[in-house]
Formats: sequence, structure tokens, C-alpha cells
Amino acid sequence: MIREVRRWVEEASRVVVLTGAGISTDSGIPDFRGPQGVWTKNPLAEKLSDIRYYMADPEVRKAAWKARMDHAAWTARPNRGHLALVALERRGKLHALITQNIDELHQQAGNSPDKVIEVHGTMRKVVCMSCGWRGPMRETLERVRAGEDDPACRACGGILKSATISFGQALDPLVMDRAMRAAEEAEVLLAVGTTLQVYPVAGVVPAAKAAGARIAIVNGGPTAMDDLADAVLAGSISELLPEIVGA
Repeated sequence: MIREVRRWVEEASRVVVLTGAGISTDSGIPDFRGPQGVWTKNPLAEKLSDIRYYMADPEVRKAAWKARMDHAAWTARPNRGHLALVALERRGKLHALITQNIDELHQQAGNSPDKVIEVHGTMRKVVCMSCGWRGPMRETLERVRAGEDDPACRACGGILKSATISFGQALDPLVMDRAMRAAEEAEVLLAVGTTLQVYPVAGVVPAAKAAGARIAIVNGGPTAMDDLADAVLAGSISELLPEIVGA
């Protein structure tokens, strides 16, 4: 089956890739719902990603800032799965890279920022929930290290948050429109490291299928759309992906 999916990629000029947390686990960043997932091991951690709790409770914000400071992404490096997608882009085949991840490892690996569609935002920037000011996350984390356990916006005094989409927040419609448009233009769609349970982003898979694309799912375990796929490859993403794209 790997050989067949590789042939699809070889024959295609517009490959769209959708990535989830599973592509980054081999870089040392735990996923959310897997056996060792952040929410599996600590269900209370899910509260930190809920905008209602975050905005209403200073204690939740303090815990969220500590979690951001200790996040594995700050020391993580791209793995062979990320690098395989860079190779795919360099061969002129990567039409778009839609990611649910907030770690920016795709850009660090070498994918062009204009190819990457970050539907859930980025943890490497901070945004004010009142005035919309944005800035580098590392600068705000320095304030936390210096003793501010719930740093406020220096422009207006508002609540600061990572520039990510939390539960209860709407996705950026322009970003989602771009992701859906890319999916509809795909000849092959690779869904990598995602359980395909989170909507609306999971909807890019049936959208690509309806537009005539071949669908290949690459994941460590079953997904919600295995029955829809033309190929399902289970195993290590950092081993399978280089084989699929010929990296």
C-alpha cells in the first residue's frame, strides 16, 4: 500500500497535506488524545484551552502561562516527518500544508510560510483579547519568568493569550476558506497524525474526496475517517512519510 500511495504522489502535481499533533510526537511534543496525551493524562489541562475558563478565572490564566513556559515545543526540533514535507515542497508537488498544530515546526523544518495554513493559530505569538495587540510569545514569557504570573497587555491592560484558537473561539473564516479551497484543488490529500475528530478542519477530507482527490491517512491509530480513505497506513509517521514522498 505504501508503494501505491507513493505512486499517487509521484503522479500528482497538487498534493495537499493535513497535519495534526501526531506528526510532532516524535519531536517530543505530546499529542492530546493519545495514550500519553496531555488531556488523557490530565483532564484538567483541557480547561486551560477553553476560552470561557481562561477569560473568567485568573488562576486558569496563571496555570496556562506556566504551561506555556514549560511547553516542549521550545526545545523540540523537526523530525523526519516534517523534513519529508519540505522535500515534497522542493519537488514542486506541495500545493498546501494545512496544519492543526501550533508549534511552527513545519516552518522551522523549511516549509515556506505561504504554503502553511495554520487553522489553530500559533503558540509563538501572543495577542491581547481587548485591543488586538500582537507580539512575540518569548518576550511575554520573559515577563512571566520575571515574576508576572498573569501578564497584562502593556498597550491597554487587557488579558493576553497565545495567538491560538481555544475551545469556544471561532476559527478565522478567511483561514478556513483558504484551507477548504486548497482541499478542493487537491489531486491527493494526505491526512497525517490527526484523528480527524475536530471540526471544521476535519471537513477538508470529505471536501477533497468529493472533488475527486485520492485520500491517504497516515496515523499511529484509527481515525474517524478511515472508511472514507483510499489508503490507511498505520505506524510511525516519521518512518512512513519519508517513504511515501520519496524523501
